[in-house]
Amino acid sequence: MSGLSVLSHGSQILSRRGPIIVSYAGVSKQVKPDEASGSVDKLRSQLDTGPDLSDFIAGVVPRNQEEWEEYQGKLKLEKGEKRLRLPPWLKTEIPMGKNFSKLKKDLRGLKLATVCEEARCPNIGECWGGEKGTATATIMLMGDTCTRGCKFCSVKTARAPPPLDPLEPVNTAHAVAEWGLDYVVLTSVDRDDIPDAGASHIAETIRELKIAKPELTVECLTPDFAGDLACVEMVATSGLDVFAHNIETVEALTPFVRDPRAKYRQTLSVLKHAKECKPNLVTKSSIMLGLGETDEEVEQTMKDLREVGVDCLTLGQYMQPTKRHLKVKEYVTPAKFAHWEKIGKEMGFLYTASGPLVRSSYKAGEFFIKNIVENKQREEATVSA
Repeated sequence: MSGLSVLSHGSQILSRRGPIIVSYAGVSKQVKPDEASGSVDKLRSQLDTGPDLSDFIAGVVPRNQEEWEEYQGKLKLEKGEKRLRLPPWLKTEIPMGKNFSKLKKDLRGLKLATVCEEARCPNIGECWGGEKGTATATIMLMGDTCTRGCKFCSVKTARAPPPLDPLEPVNTAHAVAEWGLDYVVLTSVDRDDIPDAGASHIAETIRELKIAKPELTVECLTPDFAGDLACVEMVATSGLDVFAHNIETVEALTPFVRDPRAKYRQTLSVLKHAKECKPNLVTKSSIMLGLGETDEEVEQTMKDLREVGVDCLTLGQYMQPTKRHLKVKEYVTPAKFAHWEKIGKEMGFLYTASGPLVRSSYKAGEFFIKNIVENKQREEATVSA
């Protein structure tokens, strides 16, 4: 034991989130004062840029990492079983990095909410942790409380959420301009308590973003505005580049998965009208898998989306956010997701992202979609000339 000392005590380290109590017991090497100082600085840096307690509570930090090529666990929920064990391909890296911390700090300071946190997205570490120009946070407009109660969604619900923040459009534009991004994704809660369901608020935010940075590509994942096509048109013609509205699941499961006010055919009508209002507008939708749908139903949903002119499609694994939400009926394999990506390409979608951790606003697709937007803009300019 020569040269070793036994440590068993607690210490208090100050971070940007206040005092963090670190208790530890173990054996360590005796180090010189300057080496010890370097170790403390390194630890402080890791604490400052790494996850905090709220990230563990939100479920975005996994407890372990495994290889999954030879996974033999059950993938389908049998009758009477409580839940399936999470397969290793759905376990993600711990979110860390300077951009992760900066985005989180900026969003709090400007009182902005993100669907990344509210919906407990498993890709938050990858999207928020990217380097400048690739880091992405999907900003959730109109607060963090929804008037609907879809059975898959962890966003808070209430019949009468707090009033809209009139400064939110300007604050959003300010934040995005400061981050230096060239692609931003907006989404929102449903606000059935407002006469236009928030359409004018969303449209104003898009206009403010374009004023702050005209070259910015703006995608918006919109509500259905209770099927009011005038509201759809207001958003579609506001300067938006990508109009996204999620169909979420197959038609047969819609009444059991989504809020009763969110209807399968209504979603198709919204997507169709957005394209009719602005033919060169890129439209996008998303399907969750693992809720009990059949292959035939998934393929029919994809066909329905193509028939109303949807350009981009994402398919991802449904993940049960809490015990109060719908159970996962099946964990779909990466090979099956690859199959659906192939089918999407064959059907004529300009872009299909299909994978277990893919979400509707997943950053990996934004580079491809940005190219689609720019190509459509060039085509429009050529026709106009």
